[in-house]
Amino acid sequence: MTRQSRTSPAASEQSLHQAYDTALLDLDGVVYAGGEAIAYAVESLAAARADGMHLAYVTNNALRTPDAVAEHLGELGIPTEAAEVITSAQAVARLIAEQVEPGSKVLVIGGDGLRVALRERGLVPVDSAEEEGLAAVVQGYGGPDLPWGRFAEASYAINRGVPWFASNTDLTIPGARGIAPGNGAAVEVVRIATGAEPQVAGKPLPPMHRETVLRTGAERPLVVGDRLDTDIEGAFNGEVDSLLVLTGVTDAEQLLRAEPRHRPTYVDRDLRGLLTGQPEVEPCAEGFRCGGWTAVATNGGVLELRENAESGADEEVTEAGGTGDPLDGLRALCAAAWTAAGDGVCTLDAAKALARLGL
Repeated sequence: MTRQSRTSPAASEQSLHQAYDTALLDLDGVVYAGGEAIAYAVESLAAARADGMHLAYVTNNALRTPDAVAEHLGELGIPTEAAEVITSAQAVARLIAEQVEPGSKVLVIGGDGLRVALRERGLVPVDSAEEEGLAAVVQGYGGPDLPWGRFAEASYAINRGVPWFASNTDLTIPGARGIAPGNGAAVEVVRIATGAEPQVAGKPLPPMHRETVLRTGAERPLVVGDRLDTDIEGAFNGEVDSLLVLTGVTDAEQLLRAEPRHRPTYVDRDLRGLLTGQPEVEPCAEGFRCGGWTAVATNGGVLELRENAESGADEEVTEAGGTGDPLDGLRALCAAAWTAAGDGVCTLDAAKALARLGL
């Protein structure tokens, strides 16, 4: 895939786990939420692996070490080696190591994941801004109990001119109880106090994609994620294909309004989408057709959804009473919305169409 503007979800005659050699899977909102496996994740990943697909887990969450993540996945029923886990902590540690002397001291605002990754690169994690010879400050997600004083410690060093790095800038993180502040929110606290800008390594930026490719050796990867502004944009920046699953932070309305760099190659409900092909979205006289649905951008600024005449009565029934797979309706709506938007953001009203699909 190139950086041209995508105006429709793509089709695939092959199941995605056969069309791509490696799945680069986000974790929070894709594989698990709040520490518990998302529905269908365990069995879908097992089937994909059994049929020859390589699995790698790529996360912007810098809190836990690859060993800890692999152990957690194993407890969920997903056997995983630490080498199959790639974190933004690893990406930012490499970024720092390329700019400072070996053995340099780095002030850590975050958790064990950052400390282990820094040591892997021959750097020395420290806790105080007063350390002599401090070469860098690195900030990553430290969990909900990270003391407020850690932000002050970072600010003291940065205000003296010490270079500042951040693992990622995700403003939110999904959990069992809902959406919570992520590392990006904490980065904003330090930005306000210092007026500085960090060098960022995580998705969607190139350092994370480079780290992933170096560690996995993927030749035909498929990025699988739930966030438009990290997973999907990261795939766009890396010029690789992507699958958006609707199990995390992105909802159907946000998908329709996606700007070009946030438009995924494929869309599906959950990780079962790895095991299937993807239907074709076809232009037609009225608009765009997929399965039992046709989406139309009207002159009145509304996205309409119409059932195709040959839609069978035995097909899935949506919450609003329509027939046909709601995901096919969403795919058709994406084509109508993205085509109308071009290189911009769709402003058409899609509320009634999405309600009809139960989305």
